[in-house]
Amino acid sequence: MKATILGAGNIGMALAEGLAESGACKKQDITLTKRNAKALAELQKKGFKTSLSNTEAIKGADTIFVCVLPQQLNELLEEIRPAVNTKKQLIVSVVTGAHTSVFKNILGDQTRIIRAMPNTAMKVRESMTCLSSSNATQKDINMVQALFNTMGQSIIIEENMMSAATALCACGIAFFLRTIRAASQGGVEIGFHAGDALKIAAQTALGAAKLLTENNSHPEQEIDKVTSPKGCTIAGLNEMEYQGLSSAMIKGIKLSADIANNLYKAS
Repeated sequence: MKATILGAGNIGMALAEGLAESGACKKQDITLTKRNAKALAELQKKGFKTSLSNTEAIKGADTIFVCVLPQQLNELLEEIRPAVNTKKQLIVSVVTGAHTSVFKNILGDQTRIIRAMPNTAMKVRESMTCLSSSNATQKDINMVQALFNTMGQSIIIEENMMSAATALCACGIAFFLRTIRAASQGGVEIGFHAGDALKIAAQTALGAAKLLTENNSHPEQEIDKVTSPKGCTIAGLNEMEYQGLSSAMIKGIKLSADIANNLYKAS
């Protein structure tokens, strides 16, 4: 498959590297665009094709990944509109808050489009990606889901849940990283060197996640296995809950979802 990624920012580059490292695409079959010519020169050194022109970049592409900021979307779509072949080219949008109707209004009602909300763990093939579609064939959906599955796991959801997916999936990476950082800081406070504390916290978090995904269990089931009467685990958990751990996470996710839902509108 030949892919063009319009907007080689953090998510665009994570996607490009994920596609290449997973073997889904060869680097020479991935074209990246960016406004900064110097940055593109660095990407060329990595083996990717590059272009300063979005219109030129999409020529010959089977799939066009749109990874620009919400406020840049309309201008981009107007720019590429004359060059897009909606019969042959599939659009995959990673633009926060932009409904598929935005693409169809500018590129045409027949545009085949899939919205994807991955996270930056694509680069290490551990992303969680939520997908929804409009006008896409089952073959399109299967192909895109297979692509993202090479970079982690994916699920198909209704489009009205994409803002929620943004908060839990894409923003969620930052939320869990912050909790790991907090745990490592706690480790330093109780005597570990910073590097050791971070390694212990990160591996422990990875282990906790795997217990859920591989055992298909609920967090409380696994928590019950390590909490004993009058023990140190339950004491620590209760203190964290008293300080608002769960409520803070829930409120943060709700706020992120609300803002994600309005990012394109605000732009």
